[in-house]
Amino acid sequence: RNEGIDMTHNPEFTSMEFYMAYADYNDLMEIAEEMISGLAKAITGSYLVEYTPLGSEEPIIIDYTPPFKRISMIPELERLMNVTFPPAADLQSESARQFLDDLCVKNNIDCSAPRTSARMIDKMTGDLIEVQCQNPTFIIEQPQLMCPLAKYHRDIPGLTERFELFVATKEIANAYTELNDPFVQRAQFEKQALDKAAGDDEAQMVDENFVTSLEYGLPPTGGFGLGIDRLVMFLTNSYNIKEVLLFPAMKPEDTKNEES
Repeated sequence: RNEGIDMTHNPEFTSMEFYMAYADYNDLMEIAEEMISGLAKAITGSYLVEYTPLGSEEPIIIDYTPPFKRISMIPELERLMNVTFPPAADLQSESARQFLDDLCVKNNIDCSAPRTSARMIDKMTGDLIEVQCQNPTFIIEQPQLMCPLAKYHRDIPGLTERFELFVATKEIANAYTELNDPFVQRAQFEKQALDKAAGDDEAQMVDENFVTSLEYGLPPTGGFGLGIDRLVMFLTNSYNIKEVLLFPAMKPEDTKNEES
């Protein structure tokens, strides 16, 4: 992972990923609930687990009792900011981008350049929704422009069948119904490539090999990814990811000072 190191990020980490044929994001949410609540109960003997966040002297209680709360991203942002967003299918337009830009300014939400629609919605979600997610919470149905690999929502144009699972305000899992239409997938990649050309490092380029594979065929599929290290942090009351890594990145010893 080509990102920096902090209390909950490490370049080398442990993850669990799988594809499940003939499953969708609803099936994966049920699997996540059963697995994670079951782990909490088996390891600690209770669904109520103490965790002490960084900078806090008092522990909080994380309640892993299923079912977990589910928050639909765009309706929740509309509720919190008392606005009505443009239709999700139009969020890629320049008028929608300007609407989101003005909304960020009005609500003091910092988003560095490039101020694409995807980046600004992501920053809004981080500042307003993720901070609420102390107990396990699914943030669901993200816009298509944020999720190039996720399948479009079966009922709401412009949204996807995706969820991110947060615990103690940190993401531990990401999953979605896989986009298995090669023509739509290519179009999504091309939109991402435009964002990348505008300076968005997290946007993707067109993956020709992946599109070719889809042209051969992919059944309806659910894809799931879980950050094991972060989950272990929360279940063992560890606030630094280095505490649960076998080989964490460390600074070299300062031998010169010792020799002198």
